[in-house]
Amino acid sequence: MMMHMTVEGQGSRGDMQGSAGHVVRSFRKREYRSRVGRCRYETVKMDARTPQNDFRQSLAWTSDEPMGLVIDRAEGPYLYLEDGSRIIDLISGIAVSSIGHRHPEVLEAVRAQLERHLHVMVYGEFVQREQAGFAADLAAALPAGLDSVYFTMTGTEANEGALKLAKKATGRSHMVAFTNSYHGDTHGSLSVTGRNVYRDPFLPLLPDVTFLPFGDVEALGAIDASVACVITEPIQGEGGIIVPSDAWHRALRDRCSETGAVLIFDEIQTGFGRTGSLFAFERFGVVPDVVTLAKAMAGGMPLGAFVSSRERMAAFRNDPPLSHVTTFGGHPVSCAAARATLRVLLDEALPQRARWIESMVRERLEHPSIVEIRGRGAMLGMQLTDADLTARMVARCRENGVLLGWTLHSNSLVRIAPPLNIDESVLREALDVILEALG
Repeated sequence: MMMHMTVEGQGSRGDMQGSAGHVVRSFRKREYRSRVGRCRYETVKMDARTPQNDFRQSLAWTSDEPMGLVIDRAEGPYLYLEDGSRIIDLISGIAVSSIGHRHPEVLEAVRAQLERHLHVMVYGEFVQREQAGFAADLAAALPAGLDSVYFTMTGTEANEGALKLAKKATGRSHMVAFTNSYHGDTHGSLSVTGRNVYRDPFLPLLPDVTFLPFGDVEALGAIDASVACVITEPIQGEGGIIVPSDAWHRALRDRCSETGAVLIFDEIQTGFGRTGSLFAFERFGVVPDVVTLAKAMAGGMPLGAFVSSRERMAAFRNDPPLSHVTTFGGHPVSCAAARATLRVLLDEALPQRARWIESMVRERLEHPSIVEIRGRGAMLGMQLTDADLTARMVARCRENGVLLGWTLHSNSLVRIAPPLNIDESVLREALDVILEALG
């Protein structure tokens, strides 16, 4: 049986014959036949390819309703679409583009590193200038005791490394996390994510994990000497932009110190100025034993890290050596971008500017359909009265040039996370569009 569908694109040169009939390409005819199942084939005309059809036919999706915007380029607070329109990115690629898209200093650093070298060796063997330099820059920006940096590619990898580090350093296996938390989708990170709807399809996950209610001081008594680590977001992001009290943070720090449990702060979304300080834990007056980082760290390039003390991190060096390794963690181009990003954040005082963004949003966004604005700095959530209104409002904003979205665990909370260096006039324009969309 033959199935015919049209995708898009241009033809290529030459003919290729696949073995066993699995793939037959005839580029002169600008089409190929690929086997589907045991006896079925698809015929795809190569001269009909477009990015949209490539997206539909060849890219694995994460939901049945992706946004589907066709991006041509990005600059500052704007995404420019293939149809020539532009849209204000009020979510910064989910808290990634905190200094805007394609910041000139990041581009310059990337180009300079491209002229020197790309990947040369797996992590931790060669001295690479930008990798070692950014580790030193980052350690200098962190408090004492957070002075040894292990680079990864992503945030969930950073959390995986932090969990392994805590278990190896303490010799314990019990882990504590919190309800409605989100730490990533790999196996270990999902094991400490506090939402059953995402966990249940993949059970059994890691054993010996206890979930406590987030922000409940009394519940912290369950942390005892069997616990290897406690992992938490200082402000829950995907759980709905939930800010616990300063007292809870202090009680958590004290309890971990009393029991010897390693306190891990997941600052993947909150870090690098997003909440009004370079790292969110600074706003709560506590210092974790391990901090995990990613998202905004490298100005749009992929990079993650977990940071702890030199003494604790030494656990990975023996019994056995190479206890935790990575091929692409700390890629030199990403580290060059990250050094430039950190300089921009500090030189332009962007953490402080996040506090100005918060005051502007709270002042401007007043409407009967807005239940509350919660969060810190430029990590804000606008709680609306119901899910249907939220969906309509987000769609109207997109039609009128403002990109918004909701958090992973809530369908009535709108995420507001603009670039920290967004111009005042652009921010005011975006907030006006939101109010108009609410009616």
